[in-house]
Amino acid sequence: MSDMVSIRGAVTARNNAEEIAEASRRLFEKILFKNGITDGDIVNVLISTTADITAFYPARAVREAGHNVALFSCQEPNISGSLKGCIRMMVTAASEHAPRSIYLNGARTLRPDITAAWSIALDGPSGAGKSTVAKLVAKELGITYLDTGALYRALGLKAIRGGVNTHDGAAVEKALASADVKLEYVGGVQHVVLDGEDVSAAIRTPEVSMAASAVSAVPFVREKLLDLQRGIAASSCVILDGRDIGTVVLPAAEFKYFLTASAEIRAKRRYEELKAKGESVTFESVLDDVNTRDKNDSTRAVAPLKKAFDATEINSDGMTAEDVAKFIVDGVKKDL
Repeated sequence: MSDMVSIRGAVTARNNAEEIAEASRRLFEKILFKNGITDGDIVNVLISTTADITAFYPARAVREAGHNVALFSCQEPNISGSLKGCIRMMVTAASEHAPRSIYLNGARTLRPDITAAWSIALDGPSGAGKSTVAKLVAKELGITYLDTGALYRALGLKAIRGGVNTHDGAAVEKALASADVKLEYVGGVQHVVLDGEDVSAAIRTPEVSMAASAVSAVPFVREKLLDLQRGIAASSCVILDGRDIGTVVLPAAEFKYFLTASAEIRAKRRYEELKAKGESVTFESVLDDVNTRDKNDSTRAVAPLKKAFDATEINSDGMTAEDVAKFIVDGVKKDL
């Protein structure tokens, strides 16, 4: 059910027609995209500019971009000490989602409470290359990479070691209730610690991968790890990868991407990775694992794999990990 909401946004630009137009279009279209609304949902748009910005240009830019909405534009009085070169928008619309304010570039200083610590949510199916891409993005942007999949793998490993049927929710909850799993960073490298043991290497096997998929469908397991992930994200700039980061873990993440690839491409990548590690596997068995995990992840009752409505989809079939990382980094830098 839709409610009427007021969505605020702001962006900075220099006072020339081209820059104002580009900034205004980008702000308006990002407000629509991140709030899941279209022109038909909008009641009106109020645009105001600081005294050093020509107030005519933002409204014209929105109109010339093809948006047929009610627009009101005005120029603010010159206030000493206020942010210069700022374009503000308030969009009143019907929306099924909680309003998401959008602050871009220099305007981010207006709301440090929501812009100081920002997150990138990177979701997608197994084998899409999320972890590799996330590490590259974290390094380039100088932020923390939080390997959420490693947390589930650690609990999957504990279940395996305990001989637990990972499809028996009650048994999984009982076996993992006392599990102590955390992430530690040593020399900038993330380590996964399970009950005091560094299991960073032990969790990277196909068996553990399947167990992680199974235990992640248990509500208790997801709740157990949810607070840990959110706590880290609330205190620093991070990138998280997983299946439901943008939909469940961090639904308010400022940047969201959904990375996918065909099952065959993902299986080929995984097969080559396992062979390089000396694993005795066949391509067919890896492809079967990929298809099985896709089905498990997308059909589970709790937090199934799906693209968030405000996530940008990236199909990496013809892209390298570096290509994908650059696409994300460029997109993030454009708004900061």
